[in-house]
Amino acid sequence: MVDWNLAVATATRLVRPGPDVSRDEARAVVAELRRHAKAAEEHVRAFTRMIPEGHEPEDTPVLVVDRAGWIKANVAGFRELLKPLLDKMQERRSGGPGGAVLGAVGGKVAGVEVGMLLSFLASRVLGQYETFAPASREFPAGANGGGRLLLVAPNIVHVERELEVDPHDFRLWVCLHEETHRTQFTAVPWLRDHLEGEIQAFLAETEVDPMTVLERLREAAQSLAGGRPEGEEGEDEGRSLVEIVQTPAQREILGRLTAVMSLLEGHADFVMDGVGPDVVPSVAEIREKFQQRRAKGAGRLDQALRKLLGLDAKLRQYRDGERFVRAVVEEVGMDGFNRIWTSPNTLPIKSEIAKPADWVARVHRKAES
Repeated sequence: MVDWNLAVATATRLVRPGPDVSRDEARAVVAELRRHAKAAEEHVRAFTRMIPEGHEPEDTPVLVVDRAGWIKANVAGFRELLKPLLDKMQERRSGGPGGAVLGAVGGKVAGVEVGMLLSFLASRVLGQYETFAPASREFPAGANGGGRLLLVAPNIVHVERELEVDPHDFRLWVCLHEETHRTQFTAVPWLRDHLEGEIQAFLAETEVDPMTVLERLREAAQSLAGGRPEGEEGEDEGRSLVEIVQTPAQREILGRLTAVMSLLEGHADFVMDGVGPDVVPSVAEIREKFQQRRAKGAGRLDQALRKLLGLDAKLRQYRDGERFVRAVVEEVGMDGFNRIWTSPNTLPIKSEIAKPADWVARVHRKAES
């Protein structure tokens, strides 16, 4: 269904080159990022009071990669996560006339499309905690099914230069965010399985009939192209292509996933800024400039792609999630906030992200009554 080797080759060929750095400078950046990742671990644990049980730092390796390395690592993760869905689609296609030929051609087309998407993202991601990636010789994964932390060195250097901020402060600031994600998953053992279950439930609802998929895509394209009469607003207004082609069941699952991802991203932003004043002298300047950069796209094409792929929703997750975490911590303190990691039932639902008091009332007031 997807030629993954072609996806890697396409993305690697199309991805923009990183900033100009000398060999010695590149080595220094890699070494500093590794040091900061190590230092960030203790800072995050002390601030969040989340202590991973049975996990040592070496259980979740830190890998400093270039853009091509990020592409390869993410293809491996996509391949693992999407395997049940693609197997189902392959079985459905193989039963039809010309299935083998269509599969070969479709796999090439899908490989190119995935590669184009990854080439766009590969120059934008600063770091990532890979939760579902399988282990390989090139990219070892964590022990006991744990993940791995990726830091994309050329992107970090590019952004610190673009913002004209202190590079040493910026690198530690980024590591604080990514280390928070590593702490979330190592300190909350059920979180990975819960997320994977939600994602697999989402994928299980995916239509495998090609004609149905094509019809949904046609309707989505008309909607995005302004196919409705002038002045008439529909429910698809302001939504991405990814959202428009979903089934009602998928939208319900996505609502739960959006709430969890808003929590995780907002928590990481809250922690990086909470730790920052003590260890990152220029944190206020970095945050202000970085927020401005997030808010604006690089250009009209960049903004269009962000909307189409749902990346604008990702930016809202940072903002809304950080507001939720800050409000809860102010109300019930850090230990009170950490009740959120008790079980899937104590995670916020989508409406509670916008109304933190509702989560406090449900989890705290109910427990006290």
